[in-house]
Amino acid sequence: MKLQKLYSYVRRAMDDYSMVDDGDKIAVGVSGGKDSLALLYALSGLRKFYPKKFDIVALTVNLGFENQDFNLIKDFCKNLDVECKIIDTEIGDIVFHKRKESNPCSLCAKMRKGSLNDVAKKMGCNKVAYAHHRDDMIETMLMSLIYEGRFHCFNPVTYLDRMGLNVIRPMMYVSEMDVIGFANKYNLPVAKNPCPVDGHTKREYIKTLVRQLNRENPNCKDRLFTAVLNGGFD
Repeated sequence: MKLQKLYSYVRRAMDDYSMVDDGDKIAVGVSGGKDSLALLYALSGLRKFYPKKFDIVALTVNLGFENQDFNLIKDFCKNLDVECKIIDTEIGDIVFHKRKESNPCSLCAKMRKGSLNDVAKKMGCNKVAYAHHRDDMIETMLMSLIYEGRFHCFNPVTYLDRMGLNVIRPMMYVSEMDVIGFANKYNLPVAKNPCPVDGHTKREYIKTLVRQLNRENPNCKDRLFTAVLNGGFD
């Protein structure tokens, strides 16, 4: 996928759901994975010509795993002329050693978001951008359906009243395959996920299930995404 196509998808989401207003300062959650790097790349470019003027900062949560290297993220941000802040935490130790969670993903995600939102607020940001893409939305809807018995997906824009922050998801129209193609084409410095349960989660199971459904029922993913847009939000 070329940069102009990424711009088009992200701008469409921003326009369709009024994600950005003049004067916004947006904290972009950057994990070092392909999705968040692509989002940062897109927003760093769009801020230069989008009709509504906004600024961005990159926030990365250090989970405390010994094998995390943040130099690539820092260099990437420097090349994009984006301020970068590494948030040091002990989340990994709390989740895997102190709490010894049998289902660590939920607690880890909650703590990561909490840390990121706190720092975003302290830095004067009024919005936080997450890199959830089209496939993430489909998978979240199916996980909710299968494991919770309800048809639900996170919203494109969510207001966190306790924090006074809006969460936006500008990558919602971008497929995972397009993100992979973009990352390869533009040599994004993708870092390996340091989490010890990476690839062994319920989400990974659902991801495999969606692939199988789409193979057996061509364009199934398109119809699932349409279902999300038509009725999956609160």
